[in-house]
Amino acid sequence: MKKLLNSLYITSPDRYLSLDGENVVIQQKGTEIGRVPLHNLERIMTFGYTGASPALMGKCAANGIELVFMSGSGRFLARVEGEVNGNVLLRRRQYRYADDTAKCLDISRNVICAKLFNSRWTIERTLRDHPMRIDTDKFNNCSLLLRKSIDNARNAEDIDSLRGIEGEAAQIYFSVFDDMILQQKDDFSFANRNKRPPKDNVNALLSFAYSLATGMCASALEAVGLDPYVGFMHTDRPGRRSLALDLVEELRAPLCDRFVLTLINKKIITANDLEKREDGAVILTDNGRRAFLTAWQKRKDDELKHPFLDEKLEWGIVPYAQALLLARYIRGDIDAYPPFMWK
Repeated sequence: MKKLLNSLYITSPDRYLSLDGENVVIQQKGTEIGRVPLHNLERIMTFGYTGASPALMGKCAANGIELVFMSGSGRFLARVEGEVNGNVLLRRRQYRYADDTAKCLDISRNVICAKLFNSRWTIERTLRDHPMRIDTDKFNNCSLLLRKSIDNARNAEDIDSLRGIEGEAAQIYFSVFDDMILQQKDDFSFANRNKRPPKDNVNALLSFAYSLATGMCASALEAVGLDPYVGFMHTDRPGRRSLALDLVEELRAPLCDRFVLTLINKKIITANDLEKREDGAVILTDNGRRAFLTAWQKRKDDELKHPFLDEKLEWGIVPYAQALLLARYIRGDIDAYPPFMWK
């Protein structure tokens, strides 16, 4: 299984990246402020619009180093990469599966059942850890409704009805999300999910985490030879990594949502780390992104036992494990795609 190497995050928008020998050089207004050997890196992710030199882009492409450009709010803009060496037979089979409504439904049902299962256990963890600080009846009822939603998703007869079940379950889950915020309530309150752009502090953190996790899933899918742009539940759209969006569904609650709750409840992120723009969008400040990404890297290093593989791995490896299992299913090595079901 592929091991994660180091990622270099450039969080300030006024940094320019260039190449010097085998090193990436970070410049600010023409002055070098740092350099990192390329052989230590798997990915370079920059937040802003200053850019990178063509020489560095070419070197990253030749060395298999992913160079990702994100907006200041964490929205994916572009990625520079070299030749994709995926298995052409695997991709042809993936495309046939994507055109087969029965295959799409089989995979999508597993993905959504896992998403709802993980959402339910996020709620159950809060019940277990903080019973004196929450409305236990409200949480128990929410957990029961999500269990019924899982049964409904398992028996969904088509993709549209599955999407409807998932949407209703998401409303149930997010109805108690504000109750899981136990600290900094004046600055971090949650009424509903909003995006493009996020308009409050909590949604800004969620959107940023989802963007990072989706990027991880896209890289994982490419690493195993799958096309991240051809999904089974998310429909094709130019520039949209539909399969990465499919895969990230399983990881939203256990990886992203719980991480955001930890940032708030442990006061790793405070209101000073976010700012509101004139258009109403809320984004992280430079210092806020730095604190977020530092904690995110640590989170990726945390170990867990994979529920299907029964092996210990880091959270950062989970997208690769799931991409590998999906590729094995598409190849016909296993009978069904085993989604990530965390507990």
